Amino acid sequence: MMEATRPGQRRGWLRFAPAVTLLLFLGPVGAGLVGAVLPAFGYLPALGGDGPSLDPWRRLAAYPGTGSAVGMSLWTGLAAATLSFTLTTGFAAACHGTRLFRRMQRLFAPLLAVPHAAFALGLAFLLAPSGWLLRVLSPWATGYQWPPDIALSPDPYGLNLILALVVKETPFLFLMTLGALAQVPADRTLAVARGLGYGRATAWIKAVLPLVYRQIRLPILAVVAFSVSVVDVALLLTGSTSPTLAILIMRWANDPDLAFQFVAAAGACLQLGVALAAILAWTGGERLVARLGRRWVMDGARGGAEGAARIATALTVAVAGVGVAALAAMGVWSVARRWRWPDALPSEWSLGNWAGFSGMAGGPAATTLIVGLVAAVIGLVLVLACLEAEDRAGRRPTSRALWLLYTPLIVPQVAFLFGAQVLLLGLGLEGTWGALIWAHLLFVLPYMFLSLSEPFRRLDPRYARGALCLGAGPNRVFWRIKLPMLTRAVAIALAVGFAVSVGEYLPTVFAGGGRITTLTTEAVARAGGGDFRVIGVFAVLQAALPLIGFLLASILPGWLHRHRRGMREGL
Repeated sequence: MMEATRPGQRRGWLRFAPAVTLLLFLGPVGAGLVGAVLPAFGYLPALGGDGPSLDPWRRLAAYPGTGSAVGMSLWTGLAAATLSFTLTTGFAAACHGTRLFRRMQRLFAPLLAVPHAAFALGLAFLLAPSGWLLRVLSPWATGYQWPPDIALSPDPYGLNLILALVVKETPFLFLMTLGALAQVPADRTLAVARGLGYGRATAWIKAVLPLVYRQIRLPILAVVAFSVSVVDVALLLTGSTSPTLAILIMRWANDPDLAFQFVAAAGACLQLGVALAAILAWTGGERLVARLGRRWVMDGARGGAEGAARIATALTVAVAGVGVAALAAMGVWSVARRWRWPDALPSEWSLGNWAGFSGMAGGPAATTLIVGLVAAVIGLVLVLACLEAEDRAGRRPTSRALWLLYTPLIVPQVAFLFGAQVLLLGLGLEGTWGALIWAHLLFVLPYMFLSLSEPFRRLDPRYARGALCLGAGPNRVFWRIKLPMLTRAVAIALAVGFAVSVGEYLPTVFAGGGRITTLTTEAVARAGGGDFRVIGVFAVLQAALPLIGFLLASILPGWLHRHRRGMREGL
């Protein structure tokens, strides 16, 4: 940051913070991958696997539906990622700088906080044969006097899964795009292009998108990897006859026949290959689009993207509407006492569904709250320590470091968590609180780093330099200067970390060993029961906790600095 804080300055234990953080990141991922690869090739002494063998792969290839599961994973994952990116780009191109753009920013932030499983449950409520969508349209539009004998959800083509992923990933990519726009001269570039006669959307795509895409490429690849390997949303929205590969792996891992553990390990390795294939397909598409786009940019056409951008805007607003409707459906079912077909709203309302909350959901809610808070606090300490160590050493962030940061997000969860479970079993740690918090921290930490790194690095160094010149030590500068100025960023980072923890399904299943449950695992487990009222209670609780976290993050900084007018205006 400045000469007084460069390498010659004492850094104490901070010098070890980056190494410890990377060890927490990459150590478990590497150990988990080893723990999956060895059983995949027949080595798992605890289950009698003493030597190299290709039998797990032969059984995997012979298992009915493996090929179609791989195809379903690739189809749904790539389709969802492509649609999410297309909608985000089209909406930004058409509406950048407008009032609608700012309004959608405020709407997307809370939608992003809601866990994937909660959205999937809400979408199932909308699309069920007796769901809200057909209730609103019946009988005046559909003619149905009774719930039809059709299944809109789940569907054999994965369309509901794609829709649920698009509803969740579009807000994520939109907010990542907002962050990228703040780091490039977007407004000036757009103004120059508009001055040359280009339409709004055409100017944005030709001049601004190439600058922005470099900033959001890693988040996009994380979305691709997540979409082809998601478990909880796929369990809720795809039929048992058309599962994705991740669902088959979970089925094998939970099979009473322990011999299927070898097949599950081979499936986990195959899932890693599927994710890599999807990423390679995306990067190949990048090159193709870049080549075609370069010709389009060079031809000098002033229009051509306006109509498509308007369609993308309409679809983006519709996606946000589906998200809001899904959340509303969960809330209505949780307080519905009597809801006869085809009434659009319940005829009787009651809080009786919540009466058994303490016995039904109190334990999972408490676990969710404790694990989320502990993981977020640990993540905050590590992130701040890494950023402060980077600042005092005078190092600048590199793209390679960002790739390492994204490793737990790009590698499919099921690919290394299966091996990590084998490691935890060997150490006798499966089903412990420490293992569960550690598993959540793997995914909490990257998102918190992404949330806090840019605000920390953009701090004006003159404030710290002035304090150092007045005799303050670096530790005092951190606690009395930097941290108060970062109050809002720290609060948002904590809310992000907590929200990520609340939504984690697979890490809880593997690390908890079935003995520790959270709202997410309970909601997915109860989804098969068909009681929308109980499911609604769990889904509302699952969605409410992250939203409360973000609400507190928006209120507390102003309250803490209510007596400091200058800081309040800057927050």
